[in-house]
Amino acid sequence: MPFLVLGDKYARAVKVNAQAQPVLFPLADADQIDALLAQVDGVMLTGSPSNVHPARFGSTLADAKLMLDEARDDLTLVLVNACVAQGVPLLGICRGFQEINVAMGGTLHQQVHAMPGYLDHRESPDGAYEQQYGPSHAVRLEIGSAFARWAGADSAMVNSVHGQGVERLAQGLRALGHAPDGLVEAFEVEGAKAFAYAVQWHPEWKASENPFYAAIFESFGQACRKRQAERLGY
Repeated sequence: MPFLVLGDKYARAVKVNAQAQPVLFPLADADQIDALLAQVDGVMLTGSPSNVHPARFGSTLADAKLMLDEARDDLTLVLVNACVAQGVPLLGICRGFQEINVAMGGTLHQQVHAMPGYLDHRESPDGAYEQQYGPSHAVRLEIGSAFARWAGADSAMVNSVHGQGVERLAQGLRALGHAPDGLVEAFEVEGAKAFAYAVQWHPEWKASENPFYAAIFESFGQACRKRQAERLGY
């Protein structure tokens, strides 16, 4: 039987670190997006075991075993552009990071580990969660960027729990963080009306114990409260 769920680590990071109340709209359709956005103050696109279908960025499926979720694609690829157009704060994490890139016209490597010159960014399948979500590699942060401000430095250690990654960054996105192999790990939507950032790693993992991760959610929460004040007219 299928389930419609939100992982505790995502909900907890929003509740505790962004100081916002997470809500779900199960089985929402793309034609409901405008009505639903009118009721919320921000959107977080979470990670997932599933991947964006390669057909969404003009490619064919490289591995028949790749876990997909076309129903999510139908919703989120439209949702991204609606958030940007309407100035709704947007935070993308892992799959959400990839969705924003694809929604705005970018492409993905389906198997980063199989590409010459790239690291294997996947987690150890047999490792405990503490190991899988533990620090994996450094990310070089763009000097003066929001990420450098949140990290308090121009580089930071992050976890690495993904098989796909950015191949071509969409026009309108600005890379703000790179892995040692050059893979884009963080970006912003250029000229966005509100908070619009995404990361390839998982800052929701024990965010309260990591000042950098916590700062990302705190800033997202501030943007949500700003939208709430504007939305409710106070």
